[in-house]
Amino acid sequence: MDFIRRFLDYLDGLSARELVLKAIYLIGLLSVAGILVSAVLIRKILSDIPSIDKLDEYTPSLTTYVYDINNQVIAEFSVEKRAILPLSRIPVDMQNAVIAMEDQNFFRHWGISPRGIIRSQLRNISAHRRAAGGSTITQQLSRGIFLKPEKSYTRKIKEIVLALQIERNFSKQEILTLYLNQIYFGNGVYGVQSASKLYFGKDVSEMTLSECALLTGLIPSPERYSPFNSVEKASQRRRLVLQRMKAENYITGKEAEEAEKEPVPTAKSTLLSSHAAYFVEYVRQLLEPKYGVAQLWKGGMKIYTTLDLSMQVPAEDIMEKSLAKYDQDAAKAPKPEEEKPAEKKEGEEAVAASSPTLQGAFLILDTRTGAIKAMIGGRNYRDSKFNRVTQAARQAGSTFKPMVWMAALLNGYTPASLVEDSPMAYYYDGKDWRLLEGATDQYSIDLAIQPFVGNKDFKIWVPNNFDGKFQGRITLRRGLEASRNLSSIYLVTRVGPTLVADVAHRAGIKRNLEAVPSIGLGTSLVNPLEMVSSFSTFANGGIHAVPFGVLKVTDNGGRVLEESVPEETESFSPQLSYVLVNMMKGVVQRGTGAAAARLKRPIAGKTGTSQDSKDMWFIGMTPDLTAGAWMGYDDFMSLPMKDWTGGGTVVPWWTEIMETVLKDQPVRDFPVPEGIVFVTVDQETGKLSLPTCKKKILEAFIRGTEPKEFCDVVH
Repeated sequence: MDFIRRFLDYLDGLSARELVLKAIYLIGLLSVAGILVSAVLIRKILSDIPSIDKLDEYTPSLTTYVYDINNQVIAEFSVEKRAILPLSRIPVDMQNAVIAMEDQNFFRHWGISPRGIIRSQLRNISAHRRAAGGSTITQQLSRGIFLKPEKSYTRKIKEIVLALQIERNFSKQEILTLYLNQIYFGNGVYGVQSASKLYFGKDVSEMTLSECALLTGLIPSPERYSPFNSVEKASQRRRLVLQRMKAENYITGKEAEEAEKEPVPTAKSTLLSSHAAYFVEYVRQLLEPKYGVAQLWKGGMKIYTTLDLSMQVPAEDIMEKSLAKYDQDAAKAPKPEEEKPAEKKEGEEAVAASSPTLQGAFLILDTRTGAIKAMIGGRNYRDSKFNRVTQAARQAGSTFKPMVWMAALLNGYTPASLVEDSPMAYYYDGKDWRLLEGATDQYSIDLAIQPFVGNKDFKIWVPNNFDGKFQGRITLRRGLEASRNLSSIYLVTRVGPTLVADVAHRAGIKRNLEAVPSIGLGTSLVNPLEMVSSFSTFANGGIHAVPFGVLKVTDNGGRVLEESVPEETESFSPQLSYVLVNMMKGVVQRGTGAAAARLKRPIAGKTGTSQDSKDMWFIGMTPDLTAGAWMGYDDFMSLPMKDWTGGGTVVPWWTEIMETVLKDQPVRDFPVPEGIVFVTVDQETGKLSLPTCKKKILEAFIRGTEPKEFCDVVH
C-alpha cells in the first residue's frame, strides 16, 4: 500500500506534459517487451516447421497392385490405399466440386483466407472449441502432409505459414493435384483414384457428376457421411455439393437434378478380388525379401503375375463345394467300431460341426513354361494361412509311380514288357532292404518269416495291392493303368531305388527322397507343387520348366524392376517322355482315372492314395496345362470311407474344374516326336497281336524296341 501511495503522490507532482511523456514511454516499453516476447514465441513455434522444399520430392504411401495374366487386379499391398494421378486424369467436375465446397476463392487467394479464419475463430469461441474450420485447400494440404492431426492455435499458425510458403513456390494446378491425390476419403483410402475404385468400382476418369459430388461431400467427415454407414446423410451431402456447384455456375440446374437421381452405392466395390489369397501370399513371400517391406507395401509397385482368374475362380468354387460334400459324407459315415449307424442323439449336430475339416489343394501349371495359372492352398485362407501347395509334406502314394515307370524305360523296358504282380516280401539286414528270394506266394512268405517272428532285430515288409489281389505277369502298361503296387515294387527292385529317386529329382522333386523299395509306393514326402511340376516335365517332352508366378514387376513410375524368363532343363529325351505319357493316357482311358474321360480330349494322368488312405491325389496333363489336386486332413487322419480313393474322390472334382478351364481351349493331342513307331499288340502278352486276340492296343515304342514276336496264347 505504501508503494501505491508513493506512486500516486509522484504522479500528482508531475505536470500534464510530463505525465503524457511518461505514459508514452511506458506504453512504448511495454510494446517492445510484447514484440520481443511474441517474436520469441513465434520463433519457437516456427522453429520445427518442415521445409516445403520436400514437397517437390513428396512421395506418399502408395498401393502396390497385383495383376493376373489378363491385367485384372487380384489383390493389393498397402498401408494406405492410394494412387497418384495427374490433374488431366481427374474429371473437371471433381475439381470444381472440391473448389465449390472447400475453397471457393482458391484461384483468387494467396494461400489463406483472413475472413474465413476470423469467422471460424468467432464460431469456435462461441461453441467453446479450438482451431477448427476456415482452412483453404492450401492450408488443408499443408496440414495433411506436414503437420500432426492435433487441434491447437500453435498448429494453426504453422499451417498458415506453410500455406503461404506453398503458394509462393507452387502453381495453383500443382497444389490442386497434390490435394486431390492426398485427401482422405474414409475406409483407409486416400486420393480420388483409390476412392473411385472403392466406392464405385471404376477408374476416376469414368466418374459421373453425381459420383464426383458424393466423394466431395465425404471430405469433412468421411466416416460420418459415408454411404456405407448412412445413405441418407450421403445423399444430403451430395445435394449440398450440387447446390454449391450450381451457385458457382459450374453446372446447370438440370444437371444437378439429374445427378441427384443417381443411386448411392451401399456396399464396397468388389473390383479388388478376394480370390487367390494363397497365391498372393506366395508372391509376397517371394518379393518382400527382395524389395523390402517399405517398397512392397508403400512403393506403388505393379506386380504382373501368371495367374489366370478365369481358371482360379471356378476352381475355388468347385473345390469348396466338393470338399464340403465330402465333409458331410464323412460325418455320416459309421466309425470303424460301429456295427451300424447310431441313432441320432441330441447335440449330434454340434459334434459333427467340431469334427476335423477335410482340406484340399489345387494347382495348374502351363505345361511348356511352368507358369502358375491357378493355385489353391486350402479351403479358407482366413482360417488357415498354411499353403498346402507349397508347404505341405505329404505322401504321394501311387501318384509317384510314373517316376518308377520312367526309371524302367531308362533301363530298357517298354510298355509291352512283362512285370510281376505277385506276392513278395522284404527283410532288413541291418544295412539295406533285401528281397526274400523264392517267397512268391503267401504260403512261402509265411514259411520264410516264421523262424523270425517275435525277433525285434528282424524287420519284415510285405507290400500288397490296394484290392488285396494279384494278377501275375502283366504288361508295364497294365501295371500303370491299374496302379498295381507290387508291379511298382518289382520294378524298383530291378532298376534300383537310387535311380527312381534320381528320376524324381530330374523331373522336379526338390526335397530328399529315401532310396528304399517302398519309394515305388510313394512313401516319400512331397508337396503338390513338386508333383505337378514333375508331371509337367513328362508332358513337355522331357523338358523341366521351373514353376514361377511373377511375370514382371515395375515401380510406381513404370520402370521395370524385373522380368521373368522361363527356366528350362532337358531332363529326359522326348521319345522316353512320350512313351510314358502315352501309357499315362491309358490311366484315364481304361484305368483308375477313368472319371476324367468325360472331358473327351487327350488327358494323361495318375491317381494316388497313400498309406492308410491319408492322402488322395490326381494329377492330369494336356499338352498345354498340367493340373494337380490333393485332399486329406492336416492332422494326417485317415479318410473315413473305405471306398474312398484318389480315383473315386479327387478325379471327379478335378474333372469338373478342368471342364470349365478347358472349355475354350483347343483339343490337342501330345505331339509325337521323331523315332516313335506305333504297333498293335496284345494287351495280355505284350506281343504283336493276331486277329484272334480279343484285347488289342495301338502301342507306342521307340523305334527298334517294338516287339518282334506274335502272340502265342490261345485266348
